[in-house]
Amino acid sequence: MSKRIFALIAATALGNVFPIGLMAQTTPTYAYKKPPNPGGNSYPGPELVPYPATRDSMDRRIDMFMSDWRESLPRHTHGSLVLRDILTRGDNFSPPERGAVFQRFNSLSHGILAAHNSTTPSKLEGQQEVFYILSGKGEVKAGGETAAIQKDFAILIPAALEFVMHNTGDEALTMFVINEPTPANFTPAAKMAVRNERAQPPAAPTSASPLTNPGASGHWAHITRELFTRADGLATIGRVITVTIGPLSLGEPHTHEPGHEEIWAAIEGTSLAYLGTQLRVQKPGMAYMLRPDVTMMHSNINYGDTPVKFLWFSASRTSDPGTIIVNQPLTAPGGAAPPAPKPDR
Repeated sequence: MSKRIFALIAATALGNVFPIGLMAQTTPTYAYKKPPNPGGNSYPGPELVPYPATRDSMDRRIDMFMSDWRESLPRHTHGSLVLRDILTRGDNFSPPERGAVFQRFNSLSHGILAAHNSTTPSKLEGQQEVFYILSGKGEVKAGGETAAIQKDFAILIPAALEFVMHNTGDEALTMFVINEPTPANFTPAAKMAVRNERAQPPAAPTSASPLTNPGASGHWAHITRELFTRADGLATIGRVITVTIGPLSLGEPHTHEPGHEEIWAAIEGTSLAYLGTQLRVQKPGMAYMLRPDVTMMHSNINYGDTPVKFLWFSASRTSDPGTIIVNQPLTAPGGAAPPAPKPDR
């Protein structure tokens, strides 16, 4: 199957993404239980995915929820680390500027540490940072420990822990940088946490389904690998993982509830981001957050012949990011009733 034909079939399967509207469906009534691990499908079958009956009234603002670090001005932090912001604080439903979507997190940025440069010894106060290495090699020192880092390594630096990052190579050390606030009553971890994403096994699906691709964790095609959770010292973020989607595959379209912030930052490969009733090309370095109003659908479509990979992090509307509240009514902006509760991812 050619890429062009697959993209056309995928777009048709998602419903009409053009202004003439979408086919109305009746929302099914069913409930979900708390999943034991990341994964699982939101709906029992593709015919039960509740696509919007009409064009999204906010689709003219879809691009406010997606941004690219290349469009941002540089800023310096920790001495010589150069950041360009992708997503920043703003409003979940009506971003005041492009990418200003966070109400629970501080920022998602792209970072560059030049060859043989080091950051200054730094302590984070009232905040923590997660670094995901995109290219290069180096080391991080914190709390008397030293860890070698390279592509696909992730580092969680707790609040109040002095650290230094050093680029030991001849090329730039590039990374995604997630900054989260810490609540007043939060006790940060005593040590940094380091994960090699390539060494993490894919998460198993919560239940067997003929709709889930072999080897995928859920949402039809998502292969997830866990990096950090609250147990590792995250404060506001519930979970940080990677999501890989294989060639000529698409994730299950679904919505999110108010209070849920979920971010998809492209690491490798180009895909189509399905947002509301629109399609957008998402290249490495671009990220988006879905508007959590239980009406805006989202999915990513890999129309190519190689896998695409994303850095994913979120916080749900509940204190436990794995908890799914069943049969609790919610109201979206405008008074719209939500569809049946479902897993976050």
